[in-house]
Amino acid sequence: MSSTTARIDPTARVAQGARLGENVEIGPFCTVGPDVELGDGVRLLSHVVVEGHTTLGAGTAVYPFAVLGTPPQSLHYKGEPSRLVVGRNCIVREHVTMNIGTAGGHMETRVGDNGMFMAASHVAHDCVVGNNVIFANNATLAGHVTVGDNVFLGGLTAVHQFARVGEGAIIGGMCGARHDIIPFGAMVEGRPGLGGLNIIGLKRRGATRADIHALRAAYRELFYGRGTLVERTARTAELFAGQPYVTIVLDFIRSAGKRRLTVPHDVDDGGDREAA
Repeated sequence: MSSTTARIDPTARVAQGARLGENVEIGPFCTVGPDVELGDGVRLLSHVVVEGHTTLGAGTAVYPFAVLGTPPQSLHYKGEPSRLVVGRNCIVREHVTMNIGTAGGHMETRVGDNGMFMAASHVAHDCVVGNNVIFANNATLAGHVTVGDNVFLGGLTAVHQFARVGEGAIIGGMCGARHDIIPFGAMVEGRPGLGGLNIIGLKRRGATRADIHALRAAYRELFYGRGTLVERTARTAELFAGQPYVTIVLDFIRSAGKRRLTVPHDVDDGGDREAA
């Protein structure tokens, strides 16, 4: 254990080998494992468990009964020394859980800076979560999920393993995201598929009226135009060349992962709400 300025409650258990930055606070009944690193100004309020090869970035605050860095909920995990890395200035509320990675993934679960993880939200093994995200109460990621910057997940929302949620997307409460959600896309509670674009989020990040009009037109071409998705993507790239937000969406589609692409809820795709 290293730090000359850490404040550790006498009821806390901090293992030898734990690395503590300056001005770390470890409250009552917390447990910190030997392979944990806490950055400057990290606060564990009380009854927090941080285990495994886990790093918490400077300024992150963790509330009671959160459990970070424990083994993944996966039958394939065999005890490999994988990691959990959480960025700077995150707020991790009560009963949040985040697991380390696996050999079947990339040996690391990674969470970016400035995230807000509300009570009982969960980040599973091998997930990659961007900056400035908000997970409402009980929002849940399965393993190997990728979440872009500035994403909002509503309460009781679940994202299927290997799915991708593009930057700036918003998923309403009690939604199940089975497949990839495009950047700036929106899912609405109680409706399968996309419900449109996250216009409020776009405005907050500085998108102009022209940017939003172009993105709306590109959305219509991508999902309501003629031909296959590959043909519509190529045509959209020609029609909207140089449009920055459209380019982000097209790059996301072209870098397809293991899941299919979620389409609007009113698109007739033979009963399946995802496009091939």
